[in-house]
Amino acid sequence: MLGGTFDPVHLGHLRSAVELHEALALDRVHMIPAAMPPLRGEPWVPPETRLALLEAGIGDTPGLVADPRELRRDGPSYSADTLAALRRDYGREARLVMALGHDAFLRLADWRSPQRLFELAHLVVIDRPDHEAPLSAALAELIQGREVDSVESLMQRPAGGLLRLRLPTRMAISATAVRRRLASGASVRYLLPEAVEARIRRDGLYRQR
Repeated sequence: MLGGTFDPVHLGHLRSAVELHEALALDRVHMIPAAMPPLRGEPWVPPETRLALLEAGIGDTPGLVADPRELRRDGPSYSADTLAALRRDYGREARLVMALGHDAFLRLADWRSPQRLFELAHLVVIDRPDHEAPLSAALAELIQGREVDSVESLMQRPAGGLLRLRLPTRMAISATAVRRRLASGASVRYLLPEAVEARIRRDGLYRQR
């Protein structure tokens, strides 16, 4: 599971998903747009539009799936609820993984039911080699005894582990910066998949509010 607002989906999101698929030898990566992210502001465009852009960006990429399940639930998009739904789909013995970026990881103790996340899945933190920050006491307690140092160790159980993973390609693309460029009319070529850029231009998305 790789969640986010995807507002809009960009090449950094998609390249990370491809590299997660390869590095962890996953059957598939569910890319799941959040309808109402609890700890972030309201996205710029409606959920169904972000899903359509994600589908356009993924295209026929093997192993990547645009998953609309959070858009079909009422209320805020809590990751624990999404993982519970995936666990029901795949069964008790399936090895489930939730991937998140380092910045989101540092706020993990503030999420709803963070302990339940580990009951349902492994967590993989996409490390940033240029970013070091001390863990809060609450976060350190939450992950105590869970961290492993290899994919092989992580995958020995269906859930409960934590792995820090440094992906081969870390594309420094920010959705915030992409939105600013779109709003100002600046070029976003090679920041977005061509199909996503074409859809945004066609529908006049991400203009100034």
